Amino acid sequence: MADKRDYYEVLGVKKDATADEIKKAYRKITKENHPDLHPGDKACEERFKEANEAYEVLSDEEKRKKYDQYGHAAFDPNAGFNGGGFGGFGDFGGFGGFGDIFSDLFGGGFGSSGRNPNAPRKGENLRASLNISFEEAAFGCKKEVTVARVEQCPDCKGNGCAPGTTPEICPDCKGTGSVTTAQRTPLGMMQTSSPCQKCRGTGKIIHQPCKTCRGMGNIRRQHKVEVNVPAGIDDGQTISRPGYGNAGANGGPAGDLLVSVIVRPHARFERDGTSVLLDQEISYAQAVLGAEIEVPTLDGKVKLTIPEGTQPGTVFRMRGKGIPFLRGSGRGDQFVSVQVKVPKNLTGNQKELLRQFAASMGDLDGEAGKSIFGRKKK
Repeated sequence: MADKRDYYEVLGVKKDATADEIKKAYRKITKENHPDLHPGDKACEERFKEANEAYEVLSDEEKRKKYDQYGHAAFDPNAGFNGGGFGGFGDFGGFGGFGDIFSDLFGGGFGSSGRNPNAPRKGENLRASLNISFEEAAFGCKKEVTVARVEQCPDCKGNGCAPGTTPEICPDCKGTGSVTTAQRTPLGMMQTSSPCQKCRGTGKIIHQPCKTCRGMGNIRRQHKVEVNVPAGIDDGQTISRPGYGNAGANGGPAGDLLVSVIVRPHARFERDGTSVLLDQEISYAQAVLGAEIEVPTLDGKVKLTIPEGTQPGTVFRMRGKGIPFLRGSGRGDQFVSVQVKVPKNLTGNQKELLRQFAASMGDLDGEAGKSIFGRKKK
C-alpha cells in the first residue's frame, strides 16, 4: 500500500471537494487518458486505472470516510480492517453490534426496552462497487463482485458451542441480557438497567466454545456474487441483492448486498438521461455541398445525411439510437452536433480558388470582406 498515491492527489482535488467536483475531475482524467484514444500507451492506461480506483472509493460516502480516517490501509485485507467492509464489528463480543449496545444503553437500557438478546435479528447489509463500461451500462451485462461475508458457522450452526454441547441460560440475568438495580434517591427509588456482566449482554453462557468460530457463531468468508446489471443503468445507481449480506443472528435473515455502479466515461459519447450525445467533425465542403457520412452509435456505424448549407453546431437527431429505458421498453435518441473543420495550410492555388468563390458570393466587397482572406499589398 505504500507505493499508492493519495486518491485526492490522483484526481487533483482537495480533501474537502464536493461529490460533483470529484466526479468532474474523474471524468476529465479518464477522458484524457482513455485507452481507446491512446492505444498501446501504458502510461495513459495506468493513469486511467488509477483514476478509476480513486473514484471508486471517493465517490462512495462510506468508503470515503474510512479512507479519510485510515488511508489505503482501510482497504487492505492484511491490515485488519476486514478488506474495507468494516463489517466485523456487527457481532463484536457477541453484543450484536455497537448500534444495539448504545441504543439500549442510552435509549432506556436492555430491560426497559424489552429487547430480547436472543431474538432473531437481521444481518448487516454489505456494500460493494462495480466498475462497468459505457456500453455495458447501456445494454446490461452480468458481472461478479467479491465480498467478505459473515455467514453462519457450519460446525456449531450459529450457537457458538462445540458440537454436542448447548449454551447455558445466564443465571444472573435469566437470559434477558441485562440486570436491573434499584437505588434510593431523594426522589424515591430509581431503577436502572445495564448489560449483564456475566454473559456480556448475550443472555447465555458458552462453556465449550466452537473451535471453528471461537464461540462467535459465525465466520467470515470471501464470496463471489453474480450481479445482473440491467440495461439502461446510470452512474451512481445501486443494485440490490437481497440475502447476500451478512448472516443474521439467532436465526434471523441475512442482510442485503448493495452494489454501487460506476460507469467509465466513453471516448466519444456523452450521456444525458437516455440520450447519447456526440460531437462529429465535418469538412467545409461537406457542410456547403452536403454529404452522406458515417457516425458511430452504440449499435455500430450508421449513415447520416448532411444537407447542403449545414451550419456549424447543427444538431441531428437519430431516433432509437440512445440508451434503453431502465424501466419499460424502448430507447432514447442519439443527438449528433456537427462541427465544421476549417482547413489550415492551404496552397496558393487553393487560396486563389477560395478567393474566387468568395468574390462570386460577394464576400470580398469592402475592407471588412478583404480582412477575412487577407489584403493584397498594393
